[in-house]
Amino acid sequence: MTQPTTSPLPHRYCIGLMSGTSLDGVDGVLVDFSRGSQVLWHASRGFDAPLRAELLALNRPEGGDELHRAALAANGLARCYAEVVRELLKATGMEPSRIAAIGAHGQTVRHRPQMFDGTGYTLQLNSPALLAELCGIAVVADLRSRDVAAGGQGAPLVPAFHQGVFGQPGKTVLVLNIGGIANLSVLADDGGVLGFDCGPGNALMDGWCQAHTGQPYDDAGRWAATGKVWPALLDRLLAEPFLREPPPKSTGRDLFHAEWLAGHLAACAAGTAPADVQATLTEFTARACADAVQRFGRAGSELLVCGGGAFNAHLMQRIAALLPGVAVDTTATRGLPPLQVEAAAFAWLARQALLGLPGNLPAVTGARGPRILGAIYPA
Repeated sequence: MTQPTTSPLPHRYCIGLMSGTSLDGVDGVLVDFSRGSQVLWHASRGFDAPLRAELLALNRPEGGDELHRAALAANGLARCYAEVVRELLKATGMEPSRIAAIGAHGQTVRHRPQMFDGTGYTLQLNSPALLAELCGIAVVADLRSRDVAAGGQGAPLVPAFHQGVFGQPGKTVLVLNIGGIANLSVLADDGGVLGFDCGPGNALMDGWCQAHTGQPYDDAGRWAATGKVWPALLDRLLAEPFLREPPPKSTGRDLFHAEWLAGHLAACAAGTAPADVQATLTEFTARACADAVQRFGRAGSELLVCGGGAFNAHLMQRIAALLPGVAVDTTATRGLPPLQVEAAAFAWLARQALLGLPGNLPAVTGARGPRILGAIYPA
């Protein structure tokens, strides 16, 4: 691709788009890589109710004519992505020709690496060809499947970016992303990186809140703070085998979904007040995250939190209380607001693909080696 003569660095500007397992919408950032990884602008767009319902339904294997529904939902997702791109360009005064690529993660609807046939699969709903047509910008998509093909988990992919942005020589830094699922990056003082999904993030809390209050999420965790933790239910949730598995590991709504929770409720908590269930789910998320830190990040004295969960004050308080001696704060203290981190990571992954450089960390995903990730759809 011909680069603008005003850009001293190849592929200087990239856009990253992220729609995570919380299913709340799209976060987008425009990143200038000539200044490290400086986010020039952040934009977001919520999913409208029909698209969110369709994306959520596609997370269930009994969704009906999934191929037809998935294809049309992917087009709807691409149009939502394009709106965010247009907002980013308008706000920064950028022409599409100045953007090297859009890193479009897509919407994960199945994540089953290493299962069934030994390789498994990961499936992100997306229509990158349509997105390239709508925006006039190259799109890098399908960023996880090459790692899965190489024997890896395909997730998490953000620890390499975390290391570049938040890593500090001689100090172990911990980065906790709390989206629909929570993942932890351990950025060791010697430059080594460990990363893995540590359990549910917002997915269970948001689903329960939506079902019982009509609100898409528990604002600042205020509702959970009114309830009491139900010990029997918490013990059952914490007994989930995934939490005890060693990394590399990843998960999603394939495991932590409403039916999974309903089974535990039926076994020990039928009739429990909804606020108490919310309090217990919040404690479950906090415990799963804190346990991961205690098992694999003991050398860290600083925990930087990003993702939507960083705005759940009650959850943040519980994580801090469970990790005495660890300074818990958001990534905003290091110059990158919580809702911008993952999108910036996918802008970085897009640039890696254009440069022909690996985007995965085999030590994190378990892949057989470094791989260039993603398929490129030219403008």
